Amino acid sequence: MPSNLRPRMREMAEERKIEFEALPRGDTGEGYVEAIPFQVLSWNPRALYFPNFATAEQCQSIIKMAKVHLKPSSLALRKGETAENTQGIRTSSGMFISATEDKTGILDQIESKIAKVTMLPKTHGEAFNVLRYEIGQRYHSHYDAFNPAEYGPQKSQRVASFLLYLSDVEEGGETMFPFENGQNMDANYDFRKCVGLKVRPHRGDGLLFYSLFPNGTIDPTSLHGSCPVIKGEKWVATKWIRDQEQDDEY
Repeated sequence: MPSNLRPRMREMAEERKIEFEALPRGDTGEGYVEAIPFQVLSWNPRALYFPNFATAEQCQSIIKMAKVHLKPSSLALRKGETAENTQGIRTSSGMFISATEDKTGILDQIESKIAKVTMLPKTHGEAFNVLRYEIGQRYHSHYDAFNPAEYGPQKSQRVASFLLYLSDVEEGGETMFPFENGQNMDANYDFRKCVGLKVRPHRGDGLLFYSLFPNGTIDPTSLHGSCPVIKGEKWVATKWIRDQEQDDEY
């Protein structure tokens, strides 16, 4: 990311400060106008970037509550896969925590904000998956949605993913979309390569992308991965949001 981009974004935000009068609201609406800045990164897949989505203090608090509970990250296995033959695909460590388990209220605040920008109810979200990537660790290209032909019948499907970057990364650790706008979509693509659209982690910023088309089918360009961390450490909190209410979370 060019060094002059973020200050310019702030400058533009200052220039556009306009007062809007709130309209009469419905029973489930809010009585105020709220601005949450974002940038459209791609239409294929649908990906949006939210600068300053969370504060540095919120990010640090999430890291602190997760750090003592980290375990090696696992995979949802496709038909024919085993823990042995999938070693090395996902090498981070992580933990799951729901907003209801967080006594500070920070995750509830973040979750409410995610619901606003996605317009998908909080009750459709899985627990937060807080992840740490150390030097050399990565996650090869994969889909967040589960293809029933590969994973079997699904009670519900992941519609969207929201990544909240909890730390800066000195080098590497980008979230990458190798098939962005139809790139690399041939039989020769190596799922281990870090190519295509790359989003560099920045503490407090959020990345939203949709795994499904509006008609409910899986978007093939939503394939994504985490590039290896080269220098520093990467922390991210992931919220997967499904097409149905999640009884386990609420």
